[in-house]
Amino acid sequence: MRRRDGVSEAWHGRWFRTSSPVLIDRAEHLAALREAAARRPAVVLLEGESGVGKSRLVAELLAGDLGGVLPLVGHCQQVGEPFSYGALLEALRGAGPGLARQRSLNPVIGALAPLLPEIAADLPPPLPPLGDPRAERHRLFRAVRELLAALGPALLLVEDLHWADDGTRQLLRFLAGGPPSTLSMVLTYRREDLQGSPLGAEFRSAAGGLVAVLELEPFDVDGVRRLTEAILGTPGVSADFAALLHERTAGIPFVVEETLRALRDPAGAVQAGSARAKRLLDAVKVPVLLRDAMADRLATLPADTVRLVEAAAVLGTPAPAGLLAEVGGVPEHRSRTALAHAVDGHVLHEVDDLGYGFRHMLARQAVYDTITAPERAALHDRAVDALEHVEPRPLVQLAEHSERAGRAAAWLAHGEAAADRAIDSGDAATATTLLHRLLAAPTLPAEVVDRLAIKLGRIANTGLDQRDPTETLERLLVDPRLATSVRGEVRLYRALLLLRRLGHIREGRAELERAIGEMSDRPDLVARATAALSMPYLGTPPPDELAHWWRHTQTHRATATGELRIALLANELGSRLHQGYLAWLDEVPEHADTLGGQQHLARLRCNVADACVWLGHLDVGTRFLHDGLRLAARSGAPFVVSTGRTTEARLEWITGRWAGLARRASGLIEEYRDVTSMASELELVLGWLADARGDRDTAAAHFARTGAHDPDDAILPVAISGTAGLASIHLEAGAAAEAAAEVDRGLAAVRRTGSWPWVGPLAPVAIAAYSAVGRTAEAARLVDEISEGLADRDAPAVLAALAQCRGALASRTEAVGHFREAAERYEAMPAPYYAALAREREAAVLTPSVEAVELLRTCAETFDALGATKAAARCRHKLHALGRATPTRRGRRGYGNDLSPREAEISRLVAAGRTNREIAEQLFLSSRTVEQHVARLFRKLGIRSRTELRANRPGQ
Repeated sequence: MRRRDGVSEAWHGRWFRTSSPVLIDRAEHLAALREAAARRPAVVLLEGESGVGKSRLVAELLAGDLGGVLPLVGHCQQVGEPFSYGALLEALRGAGPGLARQRSLNPVIGALAPLLPEIAADLPPPLPPLGDPRAERHRLFRAVRELLAALGPALLLVEDLHWADDGTRQLLRFLAGGPPSTLSMVLTYRREDLQGSPLGAEFRSAAGGLVAVLELEPFDVDGVRRLTEAILGTPGVSADFAALLHERTAGIPFVVEETLRALRDPAGAVQAGSARAKRLLDAVKVPVLLRDAMADRLATLPADTVRLVEAAAVLGTPAPAGLLAEVGGVPEHRSRTALAHAVDGHVLHEVDDLGYGFRHMLARQAVYDTITAPERAALHDRAVDALEHVEPRPLVQLAEHSERAGRAAAWLAHGEAAADRAIDSGDAATATTLLHRLLAAPTLPAEVVDRLAIKLGRIANTGLDQRDPTETLERLLVDPRLATSVRGEVRLYRALLLLRRLGHIREGRAELERAIGEMSDRPDLVARATAALSMPYLGTPPPDELAHWWRHTQTHRATATGELRIALLANELGSRLHQGYLAWLDEVPEHADTLGGQQHLARLRCNVADACVWLGHLDVGTRFLHDGLRLAARSGAPFVVSTGRTTEARLEWITGRWAGLARRASGLIEEYRDVTSMASELELVLGWLADARGDRDTAAAHFARTGAHDPDDAILPVAISGTAGLASIHLEAGAAAEAAAEVDRGLAAVRRTGSWPWVGPLAPVAIAAYSAVGRTAEAARLVDEISEGLADRDAPAVLAALAQCRGALASRTEAVGHFREAAERYEAMPAPYYAALAREREAAVLTPSVEAVELLRTCAETFDALGATKAAARCRHKLHALGRATPTRRGRRGYGNDLSPREAEISRLVAAGRTNREIAEQLFLSSRTVEQHVARLFRKLGIRSRTELRANRPGQ
């Protein structure tokens, strides 16, 4: 169901707007127009290309408070023979309210009576004809000016001046050259459709009047993102989607709106990862209005010009004039004139020094769709011949044109060569896309299928596009053309991709074992498979199984050299370090000689960093992380970069660098959406942040996406931490039994795998949950179990958590020492949030002493500095109970119209849908205090409802 008024549409039962409910990025222009309406006389020329938002801007002007100014609005129409002065007469029909205030009018105004029957009764009587057309016209011009002067303060708005007839243009020039002192004029137009200047070369502004030219530019990427969010009412439009949408629309608001209208699932697309978003946008058909507008433009162009434009549409990228002429089949001596027509008609545009192309991709697609299939194939064929002589050879373009021209052999040759070039340069995304498309061809010879399948499997494992290659490799495994000797290698690469996706890890491990049986003649590949199977964090493999595969890997590594040795070390060292054996750090190589070796060395360093951060060796982890990220970027290993950046987000959480972390983590999730193993870890970080800020429901949603509910098919340390987060939320809500159930699931995974170095986040929550349900004996046994599990391991984070657990179970006199030990261990890492939590527990034991008060004050300040508002509020609440209230910071200052930290926090909770009562409970405030904060922040933000606040998401 649709409403063609541009307000809203329904797709699959869900309504969304097709125009923005709020004005985006035009505040300065709107302010200038309002100034002109208030400052008279004034003439404002509002310039902008088609669809850039001129009409929306003037609509906002008219919808606002004009302060008693009478608006008169007229529109120039695109008709074959326009009616003279039509736009002005349309505007003057709205003069009735102003005339009602006048007692006498200049008789010359009577010249307008026959032309304005709607208000003729309020005008002087018609005047006799003069018999001289020039005199009649001059009298008419004077009549319009006198009528406008008689109306008092007035705003004359004429839209689409580029379609004005000569009479309207002359009359507007007459008015603008000597306007009444009470008149403001706003004239909108498209520069590309004007012949000359807006009011003609003869226009001269009146002395003392304001004349301004405002030019509306298309939106940048951020403007497109915010426009999309406003139209759909959906926050969190991904940066990838916004960039792709900007690329296709050139940031022109109308084209953005039409593209969103054409998307079948706009709400899903805007939050998709880059690969899926690109597929969805590529599938968008050219909106009808854009297609018809382009057809109208083409119809006015000479035949040679149309051929050049069609050549540009087929080439798809900006091209020099000579290439356009060669592909379009336009003789050189006619091509310059033809190109001039295309540029003057604003169909093609000069693009920097690259040549000529379309304003945006949808304009190019609109032209492409008008070309018949045989002519299209012929143009692609000529494009292949023309591009063969370009240096360096544009292999990707040659492959594209060869495919569309039906030149199968050339498509294969150019496509594979382009993929090889992309592989050599580390461009995994381009190589993966090309190989995926080549392998979809049903007529490929068997030996080519084998060769391309191996290339796809290898390069896909260095990139971020996971789903399409996995599905392609799965189809190839049942393709009879695939040689038996190649099948095991293809299965290996598919299995490695599956291990990166939550819910597919068990399948990936099973496929690795199956691949080993198919690769008996390839010990190097068998070694890769056993190394992957020996990694302890992929699901919940039991220790004896891991030991089995680890022994096999060691045997292979003993004879491995070069890239294979580093590849095996990357898995082996990461695995051993994750288990708490830091002596293996001595095995890290310093350098690698080949590009592949450098990629594996980057992976090794990032794996080491990941393990060290989980263990709590943050200084070592930081050093290896920076080296690994730098090497991964230099060697072209996007997947390794993703692992490193995810570890970096977790490291920032632990070390208290929370400023902007939620935004960065959310952006990474969008970027790595297909790599769900990475996304789950980022969800964990977002869960921790939301929980620290008191946003319980949001935190629970993030923790649920960590694999916590199915550790067997997840990244195990992430899933264990996710169960800890969920258990903590249940405890806070008073649901101790549910918290204990979460703990049981997490500990079952730990016990099954012997993964005690990862139990740090879960252990204190487990003790609290078991104690809350009366399972104190189990809590005590758990402490002993953790101690025994760490007997020969080096895991500072778990040792700190273990001290906290002992404090929770100890007597009052002994507990202080344990909590103090925990805090000192966390501070040494450093992990300031966890250290402050331990100090808060120490203060609770020392209450009501002076030392407890000082500890609580210090904790409140630490939590405030971090942004842990829930814990800060809890400490202040305790201080209030002790009669020792403390401010949220040292000294108070006024914030004026800016939000205070407390107001910013409440705004986030209101935007998340919390009621005043819920906010009061989370922040330990009274409902009345929250009401006052909400009223103040509404006033500061200039809004009147929670709906408006959620639309703008302040403080996020």
